[in-house]
Amino acid sequence: MTTTDRSAGVTVLPMPDLSPTFPGPFPSSPHADHIQAHVGQWLHRFPLLGPPDARRTLCDIVAHGVARTFPTAEPDGLFLCADLFLWLTAFDDTYGEATAAGSPAQLVRRIQGCLHVLADGEPPGDADPFDEALQDLLVRLRTRATAAQYLRVSCCLRDVLFGILWEAHHLAEPDHVRLHDYLAMRPHTVLVRTLIAVAEVVLRYELPEEARNSQAVRQAESAVADLAGVLNDLGSYARESAKGVPNSLNLVSLITREQSCDIPTAYAAASLLGEEHAAAARHGIGALATSDSAPLTEHAGALESIACSYIWHINHARYKKA
Repeated sequence: MTTTDRSAGVTVLPMPDLSPTFPGPFPSSPHADHIQAHVGQWLHRFPLLGPPDARRTLCDIVAHGVARTFPTAEPDGLFLCADLFLWLTAFDDTYGEATAAGSPAQLVRRIQGCLHVLADGEPPGDADPFDEALQDLLVRLRTRATAAQYLRVSCCLRDVLFGILWEAHHLAEPDHVRLHDYLAMRPHTVLVRTLIAVAEVVLRYELPEEARNSQAVRQAESAVADLAGVLNDLGSYARESAKGVPNSLNLVSLITREQSCDIPTAYAAASLLGEEHAAAARHGIGALATSDSAPLTEHAGALESIACSYIWHINHARYKKA
């Protein structure tokens, strides 16, 4: 149900009620300030963003987000994870979204250099800070991860790059995107699939392949991934609308078109969908947590903290700025 702020005369669209499934407060790593200092230094070494305000906001959300994603992890794993997600977010901010809408072909050429680094670890001759930072990340990832873990994470990075390109291709004409296709792509563009893969590297556990391919693990991971996508879209919709892009590539906008309804109705439908994903995630995590397998129990804890971090993220200042 929508409510109205009578003093401002503004309709307030409600976020999902996740208190029954993920009530909080969410634990945070004691290393949050160290993570923030580290990513600031890493950005100084690899200047991925220009404006100081953008750097400060991104460092803050990444540092405190990663601290809530893996609250029990040791610093080196947290630093690697934070740098990786800072790189992904900065790349999307710099080359994706509205910048790429005018020239998807330019984005294709930019991603080409990243794929070159992912393929052999060596930046191209005309490398820029993004190529050099990606090489640094892959060297550190290869040192910490098993061969299988490295392959999974690097495949997720390729999926994210394709997802950014897919979004850029459709940004100019979002009416052509079907809701089903968008929901299938969203877990990659919201980075949650990459975060699930990185969890094993950061927390130093590894699921047996039989368990990884089990229905229980797949369902729990899918529910957390779907929840992350819905939350991000709900949290960013007001920001996108304030920029004058109400017809954006966003779950709320897609629902209005596919169901021929108004914004409050679509927002309520997306909010309900988020609550359903949260309930499914809670059920799936609970099933894994009661397993006799130590890696499955560890994975359940990782999935729970990942879900909590996305819930925390949407209240950050990054989502409040127009």
